[in-house]
Amino acid sequence: MESDVAVVREIVSAIRSVVGGGRTVLHEPVFHGNEWRYIKECLDTTFVSSVGAFVDRFESDLTGQSGAKYAVAVVNGTAALHIALLLADVKPGDEVLVPSLTFVATANAISYCAAQPHFVDSEERTFGIDPERLRHYLLATTCQRDETCVNRSTGKVIRAIVVTHVFGHPADLDALAAVASEFNTVLIEDASEALGSFFHDRHLGTVGLIGTLSFNGNKTITTGGGGAVLTNNSELALKAKHLTRVAKLPHPWEYRHDKVAFNYRMPNINAALGCAQLEQLSFFLDSKRKLFEAYKEAFNGIEGVKLVVEPKGCRSNYWLQTILLDKDYSHLREPILQATNEVGIMTRPAWVPMHQLIPYKQCLAMELPVAESLGERLINIPSSPGIME
Repeated sequence: MESDVAVVREIVSAIRSVVGGGRTVLHEPVFHGNEWRYIKECLDTTFVSSVGAFVDRFESDLTGQSGAKYAVAVVNGTAALHIALLLADVKPGDEVLVPSLTFVATANAISYCAAQPHFVDSEERTFGIDPERLRHYLLATTCQRDETCVNRSTGKVIRAIVVTHVFGHPADLDALAAVASEFNTVLIEDASEALGSFFHDRHLGTVGLIGTLSFNGNKTITTGGGGAVLTNNSELALKAKHLTRVAKLPHPWEYRHDKVAFNYRMPNINAALGCAQLEQLSFFLDSKRKLFEAYKEAFNGIEGVKLVVEPKGCRSNYWLQTILLDKDYSHLREPILQATNEVGIMTRPAWVPMHQLIPYKQCLAMELPVAESLGERLINIPSSPGIME
């Protein structure tokens, strides 16, 4: 239809008016600080691997930025999620409630624990888990046994709820924390995309018992690859350190290990990059907010689409700028993706919902109409902090 073609052209034109000419990627890092100097220090001192001052500094800088009492740097966000689940005492055979609208790493980490993802629906307001629908679902399907939440149909313990802060936008943490407490489950925050985002005055990843961050190359700051576990619990922090460092017992020269653990330590050279990036975080966040404002003006008045805005009372890092098509315009998702990418504007849809992926089709799930609808209507658009330069 001519009207559909006109809408697609308007969207392409709106994005182009902000990003300018030439090819534009979805998200790329900016290196304008001390990256070269800190990495050279690693090379000059030969401390490039698991030992070095930058790892401790990076962890300290993360606690200062997030307000968490403890941060443990690891090799990537998936490793951070895996450790977080183990810290929450997720056991083989347990079920873990997780949104279907998330990146596959969230579900994979559960599988690494020999536990089973149990998919729950999202809300359109935040893209996070819908706390009200989750509560009604748990009232109808679970019971309490020895102060644990048990799935009545499977007889298995539902050990934890993993909340994903989608594209850096805060989920409704107060309501979700209340649900977790009511049903005796551990609240874990997958804040992989949310460094610099706040739920009211609390940094994401610090409200639940455990939170996780990612510093992949496409995140707000990058260490190349990397992640972190956040917690306010000293015992869990020590356990996280132990588990991510192959459970090696302290000794000047002997290698003794007291359990099967993981070599998930962040190398010093990656942490050096992270320290330099964290020094520029306020610049990155300001640039992303300016980019949002530019897109907001560009998309004003375009029919059938809206720019995604941070939830009321919260502050998002706007990691990935996102447009949401009206339900009547969902059929335009593929034409928009094709048209933008053909002219060199990299865009992408949201992830395929987890319950639709081959490895997870047989997993337990509540009705998921919102996750399925959002999966058909969300489009990420260029979001690099350097665009506004």
